[in-house]
Amino acid sequence: MLELRPAADRGLAKLGWLDSRHSFSFGSYYDPEQAGFSDLLVINDDRVQPGRGFDTHGHRDMEIFTYVLEGALEHKDSMGTGSVIRPGDVQMMSAGSGIRHSEFNASRQELVHFLQIWIVPNRKGVTPRYQQRRFEEADKRGKLRLIISPEGEEGSLAVYQDARVYAGLFDGQEQQVLTLPENRYAYIQVARGALAMNGQRLTAGDGARLRNVEEISLGQGEKAEVLVFDLRPVELPSY
Repeated sequence: MLELRPAADRGLAKLGWLDSRHSFSFGSYYDPEQAGFSDLLVINDDRVQPGRGFDTHGHRDMEIFTYVLEGALEHKDSMGTGSVIRPGDVQMMSAGSGIRHSEFNASRQELVHFLQIWIVPNRKGVTPRYQQRRFEEADKRGKLRLIISPEGEEGSLAVYQDARVYAGLFDGQEQQVLTLPENRYAYIQVARGALAMNGQRLTAGDGARLRNVEEISLGQGEKAEVLVFDLRPVELPSY
């Protein structure tokens, strides 16, 4: 079963310095039909103006990962971590018992465009941790590269949840079929470009819920970048 989440239907926040599109309910945007999916709570598609960003604020008991598409995002947190996240980098922050951080556009000239995604963890009160890893274009070209998994398999980042995230780049005749384990859900998020997923055409910003689907077939890409989430078979996050 496939359920589309068109880009145009997402929530919208425009603050001058921030243009944010919300796939699921977030902040002032609330839709009872879009309260997350499985353990996915937030998918925000953010564009931040040069030199601007999110001042220091707190989180706890949430797995938060950032996927930069354009520009550079500067991160600082209460663990003493300071880093700049660029296209190809994936950042994972486990807030656990509590963490404070800030995120700013690292450039004074260029916009930064990124996805920030929240996954509800399967345990609370863990010691906060920070991970960042680079996945080269060649690792994702015409295929799906595992970037997040419960145990950090295959060089991926570890997450406190029974969830796996894949990233792929597809253009022209490039194609990939992902076989899911039995009795799983999945979510597709097209970060940019366009491609076909199980025969359905998706474009930038589109998402799709899949329930009890054995295979995900991706191809016919037009400069497409896509994230695929392999998730537990539950409808809504519990947190």
